[in-house]
Amino acid sequence: MGSIYLIRHGQASFGSSNYDQLSPTGVRQAEILGTHLASLGIQFDRCISGDLQRQRHTAEAALGRIAEAGIAVPQLEVDSAFNEFDADAVIRAHLPDLLDAEPQALHIMRNAAEHRAEFQRLFSLVVSRWISGEHEKDGLVSWQHFLEGVQDGLQRVLEQASGREKIGIFTSGGTITAMLQLVTRVPPLNAFELNWQIVNTSLSRLKFRGDELALASFNSHVHLELLKSPELITYR
Repeated sequence: MGSIYLIRHGQASFGSSNYDQLSPTGVRQAEILGTHLASLGIQFDRCISGDLQRQRHTAEAALGRIAEAGIAVPQLEVDSAFNEFDADAVIRAHLPDLLDAEPQALHIMRNAAEHRAEFQRLFSLVVSRWISGEHEKDGLVSWQHFLEGVQDGLQRVLEQASGREKIGIFTSGGTITAMLQLVTRVPPLNAFELNWQIVNTSLSRLKFRGDELALASFNSHVHLELLKSPELITYR
């Protein structure tokens, strides 16, 4: 059987003007991941990322460490099917509906770095409305449409794969959640309960034979835990 390693990007720059770039912690997480994979002797046959900066930078940093260990790495491919969903667009579309019950919501969202817990609570409410499919908004990509795009990308990977290949996909939490829903067939709300647990640079593994997929492991971040530095365990 072949393996697909789903790798979440390192910590992004939450609360800054450019969220998409890795923070210094995010760069370190990616390098630690690469060193860990090299120590395990994992040699990827293909590596793919979405085209977001944080996804590509995570891949480049991790693969760089693997190469430094003398292990051959493939050229990084880019496929936008593995991009994250547009969280800003989802918030803009759904947040107004919550303002009567959450009058401080706009202030919290505009100052997210100072209100992390409240931001996460409101973001969870917004995402729940979006993925339910019961509150469609004109011009906003639905969860189902996003899910179908991820499915198309995953199908392309399987069609091009052969035998016992090891394939790395550097992506984001929402995209990993979509793949988990596709593979396990859990309802989207349940899938997102898993989403909130996905650690930056964690590894989830799918095993495949032909177009058959099975979840082999989820959200492994032992490469960070072994360093016994709690500040390396991040979720955004």
